[in-house]
Amino acid sequence: MRKLFNEFKEFAIKGNVLDLAIGIIIGAAFTTVVGSLVNDILMPPLGRLLGNVDFSDLFINLSDGDYDSLAQAKDAGAATINYGLFINNVINFLIVAFVVFMLVKQINRLKRAPVKEEVPNTKECPYCKSSIALAATRCPHCTSQLEAGPGGSN
Repeated sequence: MRKLFNEFKEFAIKGNVLDLAIGIIIGAAFTTVVGSLVNDILMPPLGRLLGNVDFSDLFINLSDGDYDSLAQAKDAGAATINYGLFINNVINFLIVAFVVFMLVKQINRLKRAPVKEEVPNTKECPYCKSSIALAATRCPHCTSQLEAGPGGSN
């Protein structure tokens, strides 16, 4: 049992788990802010432009009664299709997706490209110290005989 607890503790303390927990907390707070942005700032002017429509109150009544608002229909227990709330949620999703896209794009831009280790294609002549081809068997500068390099023959 102690070994299991130690393994769990090691797993929970790893950076990835903590990063995930922080991401979920920030994501929940961010969702609240975006929800307020859509419902309180974007939708009222959009509704006004479309003839004073309140998107959150748009619904299709599936029952026999007649209701002036979604709240009345819910209070009466009527079956409804709440397409106005769906429109709000789609707009919320699009805003969150766009912000996350921009955030990831900026993070990727700030990341350094991995440094590729260059494979040398030249070597130094041991006699005249000139730079020569890796496979050279004779130095073109001092004409000294060299040991065969990688890919060379001799």
